[in-house]
Amino acid sequence: MERTLPANPGTTASCPARARKWSDSQPAGLEHVGWSREGHSDPGASPGSTLALTCMGSDPELLKPPALLGSIADSLSASDGQLHVKTPTKLTRTSSLVLPDASEQPPTYCELVLRVPSAQGTPPGLQCPQPEAPWWEAQEKEKEEEEEEKSFARPQADISFCHPGKSSGLLGPQNRPLEPKVLNTLRGLFLEHHPGSTALHLLLADCQAAGLLGVTQAQRDAMGVDSGLELLTLPHGHRLRSELLERHEVLVLAGALAVLGCTGPLEERTAALRGLVELALALRPGAAGDLPGLAAVMGVLLMPQVHGVPGWGGSPGAGDGKVEACSRSLPQVSRLEQTWCQLRRSHTEAAVAFEQELKPLMRALDEGAGPCDPGEVALPHVAPAVRLLEGEELPGPPEESCEQLLRTLQGARQMARDAPKFRKAAARRLKGFRPNPDLQEALTTNFLRRLLWGSRGEGAPRDSRLEKFRQVLSVLSLRLEPDC
Repeated sequence: MERTLPANPGTTASCPARARKWSDSQPAGLEHVGWSREGHSDPGASPGSTLALTCMGSDPELLKPPALLGSIADSLSASDGQLHVKTPTKLTRTSSLVLPDASEQPPTYCELVLRVPSAQGTPPGLQCPQPEAPWWEAQEKEKEEEEEEKSFARPQADISFCHPGKSSGLLGPQNRPLEPKVLNTLRGLFLEHHPGSTALHLLLADCQAAGLLGVTQAQRDAMGVDSGLELLTLPHGHRLRSELLERHEVLVLAGALAVLGCTGPLEERTAALRGLVELALALRPGAAGDLPGLAAVMGVLLMPQVHGVPGWGGSPGAGDGKVEACSRSLPQVSRLEQTWCQLRRSHTEAAVAFEQELKPLMRALDEGAGPCDPGEVALPHVAPAVRLLEGEELPGPPEESCEQLLRTLQGARQMARDAPKFRKAAARRLKGFRPNPDLQEALTTNFLRRLLWGSRGEGAPRDSRLEKFRQVLSVLSLRLEPDC
């Protein structure tokens, strides 16, 4: 609705109109100036009032980036002195606001507020540093988020998950076999950690050695599959199968040394034996679920089932023709009758669990009939399939070995198919786990090989190295209990 002016222009009624125009050029009256612009602007308005409209942002088309504010201020200073005094005050009062980028949101009045360069994004004072996730948790997250866009690449035959060039924090560049100082350090490490913690350390090391966790994209491209559980069933997985067999051997040798190296009282040797039983219980399905680690620990405690030879707590018969096979399968611990008797007397629960739970479980796993559900197991028992694919004969009579052959092959096929489930199960077991660096290194294949044979002897042929160390263990066993 238009306001009607007096008919006589010479009267004093023209003064209020001029006063309204003057008030509209003030910052407090800019709102009225915006209203008058919607209709038609006063031809007598100064350039400063026109630029004031741009500063208010009443028309979205007139919005300019913050870089033009300097030129706007210069224009405002040319219109009126009072406007020049008040406008910087208003801009300074609101320039400390933290605003989003103009490209991300529609233009508003606030877009004309001066931006502070350091205020882009979240203020530094409000950022909460998050602890860095372990590599296995970060890799599992990346694996879930990555899209399956793969192109075929010819797989390579030389894939290894061991890193021999990594420096050791426990061993020097050159070391002798079985250094006493290192052995004492290792004994203290294992005493500091309860069996459950040691089982998780062993699970992490076994997952790395088997190529279940810690596999890079370059390694996946090279081997043509996503994990070592699939690779070990393929023709070009020979090197991985050899590494897994050697890892099993060195773990068994190191475990036997932990018992046979106790040259003090009988109770000390019995405590070491009980520790291995408790570690096996912590590795079984439903707990850590590390079946290769369980097989290695049971390889120390049991006289392995070589061609159907039973055995625990006694020496094999002299006339059965299988003494040599048992000797190659480490009966040095199982022949310690006094130690096992002391275990039954002092630690009855551990002895009963070994007899009634661990022994039947290990027998079923070796025959391919044990549990292998990814919900219970984080890393399956790969030794039977690896030995079969490397050309080793199955134990037992022919009619039974044929059935076991079929079970082993079917289990290997299912294991490769369930590799993603095992990877998720292992990552779930290790979620939130923070390993001890020294204990984690002590369970790697390279460290154990250097510990047992020294920096020079580790390069010797594998069969000769294993045979010589078995002879050392036999000598230690005979010295501890010569009458057995």
